[in-house]
Amino acid sequence: MQYDLTVNEQPVRVDVDEDTPLLWVIRDNLRLTGTKFGCGIAACGACTVHVDGLATRSCVLPVSAVVGKRITTIEHLSEKGDHPVQQAWKEADVPQCGYCQSGMIMAAASLLAGNPAPDDAVIDTAMTNICRCGTYNRVRQGIHRAADIIASRQSEEGSGND
Repeated sequence: MQYDLTVNEQPVRVDVDEDTPLLWVIRDNLRLTGTKFGCGIAACGACTVHVDGLATRSCVLPVSAVVGKRITTIEHLSEKGDHPVQQAWKEADVPQCGYCQSGMIMAAASLLAGNPAPDDAVIDTAMTNICRCGTYNRVRQGIHRAADIIASRQSEEGSGND
């Protein structure tokens, strides 16, 4: 069956079964491989993308459920890799092996879009992605740093210093 989707602000048409998980449409049909397969049961979060701005586990989400929605993958989070979360991840040296990090970054970006200054308790509750390397403390530090970057950018915009 054919589905018209909007992925990374681009219209795309895919011909897949209605129950094909969005993850496989993104990876196999669209060749966007930044979104990773981890567990296949929506537990680990390696497959996290944004659907209408919300962090969503794509490995169990059928493609038929996202028609008419905006899907954003890690490849489109920012044009130059300068999203505050991406910048903070580099500054805080968050990744270790890196496999889970695209999902972590997408989850963190969604969290900060809804709460630009989360405390540790909010971060711990919201960030349910699993990291085999155990970088959770650095993830938390990265989110706090990203919140600071966001606040700084907003302050600069508000003062007219572009």
